[in-house]
Amino acid sequence: MILSRLTTVRTNLTAWVRDYAYAVRWQADGAVNQADPQAYRRRDSAKPAIVLLPGIYESWTFMLPVANVLRDHGYDVHAVTELGYNGGTLEEMALVVDRYLRREQIERCVLVGHSKGGLIGRLLLAQHHQSAVIHGLVAVNTPFDGSPLARLLPLPALRVFLPHSPELAELAELSTSRDVDRNIVSIYGRFDPHIPGGSRLDGAHNVQLGTRGHFRPLSDRQVHRAILEGIELLTSARGDAA
Repeated sequence: MILSRLTTVRTNLTAWVRDYAYAVRWQADGAVNQADPQAYRRRDSAKPAIVLLPGIYESWTFMLPVANVLRDHGYDVHAVTELGYNGGTLEEMALVVDRYLRREQIERCVLVGHSKGGLIGRLLLAQHHQSAVIHGLVAVNTPFDGSPLARLLPLPALRVFLPHSPELAELAELSTSRDVDRNIVSIYGRFDPHIPGGSRLDGAHNVQLGTRGHFRPLSDRQVHRAILEGIELLTSARGDAA
């Protein structure tokens, strides 16, 4: 029993170190190598568009591993570059995405969000609950119930992640009252150093994988497969071709 626990702790610690190394590498790479978001567009695709929603302090290029897979599977992938590094409030960032959807005249799409991006996506779903534009959200490692670790870094931008924060409480109430969580696929792993409580969301389609980490899973094939399956689940419910 003790040996097993020690092994788990050691495995999680190793995953934590690798996770941060991955995040630093991708942040640096994104600052140096500016990918062209237009290279991920497939305007002739018959499939619903995919709108990427990165996490806090992440530019859209942080989700390039996911974008590459989606493009290779024929999806028209949209990067909302106006989000910048996603440091605004949920309401502010949701408004940026809403403006993008209207400007690009997107008629049907699925949101794919990482971490805070999943919270923004949930808010957009609630705001568009009577619209046919957003067909659903696939969220990866999203703190739907917040994280106690947010108390360790008292930065204004991180207050939203406090458990039972006013923003999260209001979002949960809005989503429940409008019954939108059934259109969410929440993907999370066995161990997430940023979200000790996990990303399970009552009422959503929850997919727990054997992955470890908060950032590194974005490059994991299991996660990629789960994202594709999540998109297919959401679009098939609408009768779309995926």
